[in-house]
Amino acid sequence: MGDHRNEPLRKASGNRLTAMMQVRNESGRYLEQVLRELSEFVDEIVIVDDGSTDDTVRVCRSFAKVSKVVTLEHSLFRREWELRQTLWDLAVSTRPDWLVSVDADEFYEERAKQEMRHLINQDVYDWVAFRMYDFWGGTTHYREDELWNLHTRHTRTLVRYLPGFYYFTPQMDHHVPRLPLSYAVLPGFLAELRVKHYGWALEPDALRRKYDRYMELDPEGKWGSLEHYRSILDEHPRLVEWGD
Repeated sequence: MGDHRNEPLRKASGNRLTAMMQVRNESGRYLEQVLRELSEFVDEIVIVDDGSTDDTVRVCRSFAKVSKVVTLEHSLFRREWELRQTLWDLAVSTRPDWLVSVDADEFYEERAKQEMRHLINQDVYDWVAFRMYDFWGGTTHYREDELWNLHTRHTRTLVRYLPGFYYFTPQMDHHVPRLPLSYAVLPGFLAELRVKHYGWALEPDALRRKYDRYMELDPEGKWGSLEHYRSILDEHPRLVEWGD
């Protein structure tokens, strides 16, 4: 190991960007496109596979920038905080400068990809939050109503790794924050840049199956809102056309 004592805690240039992702049975959906687009603007990708039974791992390994893939023998889907912690531990084992947490159905808009190096090559703030849009029923419109308005606030997805800092992940079974909550005490930047989330870009039958799964996992609304779950079945949700 080299002597890192003289290295600055925050580098204003030359930062590497590592993407971190957890996956499970994503083959045939958006995974390949997400990895292709990620490979355009990150330096490295690390992945935890939560016990996939399809060829998700093969797809992941087919991309040159995927440097680490860990496959879990037993799924942690019902203990999501452990899954998040496992991914975090794997990601920081690569000694990253910056980490971007991406799901297998999320796409950064072109402007965000172009700005990414400017966002990380500075020594003023330690995290960046973006506006996340929930697309609904397809990839042309996003949902916007009282219960579906994530894009009206910012979601932290891009963080500087600070060795020695205390990182805390709450022990929740579902809806666990994608990055340690302790970043909230560090200086950050709210970017007016957008991320497209295609996790709800589904046909009605698939939306019904997703609703059923949420109700099975969280029937009392302990980890989320029952009203929010029920709204998945709205027959006429308010949709807004996406514009570049």
